[in-house]
Amino acid sequence: MRTAAAITAAAARIGGDTARLDAEVLLAHQLGCSRGELLLNPDRMIEPQAFEALVARRAAGEPVAHITGIREFWSLTLKVNADVLVPRPDSETLIDVALKLCTRPPARILDLGTGSGALLLAALAEWPSASGLGIDASPAALKVAHANALATGMADRAALQLGDWGDGMVERFDLILSNPPYIAEYEVISPDVRDHEPASALFAGVDGLDDYRRILPQLAGLLSPGGLACVEIGSTQGPALLAMAAEHGLAASIHPDLGGRDRCVALRVAPIQPPA
Repeated sequence: MRTAAAITAAAARIGGDTARLDAEVLLAHQLGCSRGELLLNPDRMIEPQAFEALVARRAAGEPVAHITGIREFWSLTLKVNADVLVPRPDSETLIDVALKLCTRPPARILDLGTGSGALLLAALAEWPSASGLGIDASPAALKVAHANALATGMADRAALQLGDWGDGMVERFDLILSNPPYIAEYEVISPDVRDHEPASALFAGVDGLDDYRRILPQLAGLLSPGGLACVEIGSTQGPALLAMAAEHGLAASIHPDLGGRDRCVALRVAPIQPPA
């Protein structure tokens, strides 16, 4: 079977908005080549049986990243599995905002709920003189993050530690990044996410705000003077986060992702106003 015909047949079987892209990524993975190389050679002959097994897994709802075992994030190739949230382009907004708002290169970076290590490693790639710490409550997730730190050559700058958000931490950081769970328990989400990614990285109580209620009160004690925190939010949660930030003495601004949806809240310790 030629690659063009195999992709068309696979896309029809997979279905959905990203069916053809999924088919191309899976076939490139099967053949051990890039997607670009695959598309430049549509008449290449392939053995279909192994590819059909991958397509069957995707058609059953398994995420492409779990099938291939990797995901691209901020130009880094990261290992992923069912123990961590699959890094998404929306989360790259946090790195973009940090690059725009950091008034000086951060020396110390903290990633709360590091998962695969995507945010921490992306930030360390941008600031090669920085070192960082990734915190996660899941030993299995930290194992994935450690593998990614080694694979990207940043293990000497990326420490990883078991923890519960910022509880018990006394060090202060120039940049804090976090993509906490923010989906409300009642929300309907796609089966491939619901059935294959860790619920502990997705759901945050009846309104999706439970983990923000833990994190925001800790930020003033974790940020260095002039430090910045960039936290991912759901697209409708901006007003709630602005109100929560004000309650805890934080100056906040909301920033959109490439699709124009609210995606990041940037936070600093608000200056103390002199009495009138």
